[in-house]
Amino acid sequence: MFGSKSGVTAAAVMDALRTVQDPDLHRDIVALGFVKNLVIDGGAVRFDVDLTTPACPVKDQLKAECEQKVKALPGVKSVEVEMTATTTGRDFAGKVALPGVKNVVAVASGKGGVGKSTTAVNLGLALVERGARVGLLDADVYGPSIPMMVGVQKRPQMTPEKKIIPVMAHGMATMSMGYLSDEKTPVIWRGPMVSGLIQQFLGVVDWGELDYLIIDLPPGTGDIQLTLCQQAPLAGAVIVTTPQDVSLLDARKGLKMFEQVNVPVLGVIENMSFFVCGHCQQRTDIFRHGGGQEEAVRLSVPFLGEIPLDPEVVRGGDAGQPIVLRNPQSPVTAAYRKVAGAMAAQLSIANAQAPAQANVKLTWNSGAASGGPAAPAPAHG
Repeated sequence: MFGSKSGVTAAAVMDALRTVQDPDLHRDIVALGFVKNLVIDGGAVRFDVDLTTPACPVKDQLKAECEQKVKALPGVKSVEVEMTATTTGRDFAGKVALPGVKNVVAVASGKGGVGKSTTAVNLGLALVERGARVGLLDADVYGPSIPMMVGVQKRPQMTPEKKIIPVMAHGMATMSMGYLSDEKTPVIWRGPMVSGLIQQFLGVVDWGELDYLIIDLPPGTGDIQLTLCQQAPLAGAVIVTTPQDVSLLDARKGLKMFEQVNVPVLGVIENMSFFVCGHCQQRTDIFRHGGGQEEAVRLSVPFLGEIPLDPEVVRGGDAGQPIVLRNPQSPVTAAYRKVAGAMAAQLSIANAQAPAQANVKLTWNSGAASGGPAAPAPAHG
């Protein structure tokens, strides 16, 4: 509606909204095409703001600013803003096609023991909380840990088209070698066999419609990492490190690997960054502090945030209850949410610089979303 008896016009509303800037994309929300479905009924104004990710860290800030700017117009009596999201992705020529998957993100580390898998699981759950559809691929064939961390241990089923159906865990579609092998029997395979399995995980698993497929890479820069970088349509990678120099050194190697295969690094996460005593609330930097941020600055990549050291994270992972679910109010959970939002924002920035593929629209309600061997055949039922 272009006008009303109150004198409020669509042009005036759009002009007011042109003063609202997306802090990540550095353009106003009208120029970005975020403002949709504008309706003016007397002094009542309603419209949607359609963002680039359901995990937008400034969603509430943008909504408040839109309401404030429009409410200040003469004749406006009420403003109703609905925040939605259309997740965009990119086309990747020469990569394994993953129909319905908008963004594939690798979570990597240069060495083991830095909490990479724990980070991957909790980042995924933090995105699910915000309404995103998330998948999690455990690419560590030799030491799969995702089944234990999410508390699920069962064989996946198959579709009539011989596609593997991911195992659902806490709202995430998950796949792991741990679902297909005996937990007491080690996988003793050579590199080419493992690479073949990883390709099958990409091409044979029916991931369905996902906003984000998170791939939990094994540590290092070996066959699995190279296969995924060459075959998977990676939209970006996240590097997990701890503050000490030896971890930072290996993280640097991982970052260089992604640079060499032209996968953008979305940022660095510093895990086990500090410890806060539960009794006196005194903070202690057990493994130093700030090394991850310093390394990110030195390598000119974003610093996504720091995750505190908390024994509850370990207990939750061992019990199949990740900290985001086990203790939603904890500082560690808040840190994971912040990092997940920062990662999603960096991915939106990267996608804004490339052609978009098919989009999927989401609407917020209460803030949470309800050449190698063949893979072992999953059981039916």
